[in-house]
Amino acid sequence: MNIRENLEQLEVECLSPYAAHSRDSKGRLRQEEPCDIRPVYQRDRDRILHSKSFRRMKDKTQVFLAPNGDHYRTRLTHTLEVSQNARTIAKALRMNEDLVEAIALGHDLGHTPFGHAGERALNMVCPYGYCHSQQSVRIVELLEKNGTGLNLTAEVRDGILNHQTRGMPSTLEGRIVRFSDKVAYIHHDMDDAIRAGILRESDISREISQVIGDTTGERLDHFIHDLVSNSYGKNEICMSEPVAQAMGKLRQFMFERVYQNKEAKSEEEKAEILVQTLYNYYRRHLELLPQDYINLIRRGEPEEKVVCDYIGAMTDRFAIARYEEIYIPKSWHG
Repeated sequence: MNIRENLEQLEVECLSPYAAHSRDSKGRLRQEEPCDIRPVYQRDRDRILHSKSFRRMKDKTQVFLAPNGDHYRTRLTHTLEVSQNARTIAKALRMNEDLVEAIALGHDLGHTPFGHAGERALNMVCPYGYCHSQQSVRIVELLEKNGTGLNLTAEVRDGILNHQTRGMPSTLEGRIVRFSDKVAYIHHDMDDAIRAGILRESDISREISQVIGDTTGERLDHFIHDLVSNSYGKNEICMSEPVAQAMGKLRQFMFERVYQNKEAKSEEEKAEILVQTLYNYYRRHLELLPQDYINLIRRGEPEEKVVCDYIGAMTDRFAIARYEEIYIPKSWHG
């Protein structure tokens, strides 16, 4: 018995009966030799962590576009906070931490430059639409590693695909990440909004704060404790009804005061125009796409999707630089 097999046996002995066991995975799209040290979900986590799309998230918008400050969240720091929350919950419930972490680290790989503004822009111009959760799966199945993908397990891909509110992952680990994503963005987006002067702690109604706390830290702690205490020993991941209702009201408050705030979102229309302009430019000039993307078209991938793949992969800075290079006149240096 090698190290991996010992670890797999420990999972059977120590994890909850409702946890996903590595040795029972539904497998990968392409068969491959197992690692002698790492179980499959740990291997998936490592592949995501070392991918180019994971690194690019450090320069992609979370909520505030290119903020003047060092302490605002990016898409990468959001991802790390989702992972940390999810691992805390998974460990307390004796779920598979490796699976939770792999899903959490991969759930937002498909986000565009400029956050949801970029996603809306591509969804409007591409005939195939654009959804970041579907794009995240496309990245790990196809786009990474020069068109071969990361070949992740079915459980990780399922958790990534179904992490949004309208989805429902097949594993409890995936459902932990689904909750953790909401908890993380409500917590840190409010923290950033307070930092930006858009909100104050006192703006939260007493109806909400009496249930889940008066500060962002208290609310985060309350959400996690409530999820753990209400899910412990059960074949489901759930919150108590009062906390779930308070979370829903807080989320609605954030949409009204932050996500749809004209001051906070004043530059989003420009970002959407920039993204759509780049899309239309590269649709007309497919020959200017990087070779990896041209190869995808030669393999039969729809041109519109491949252009979305390229634009969606861009960081905020790279998208702005490309736009300036194409459309902004340069000074004459003759």
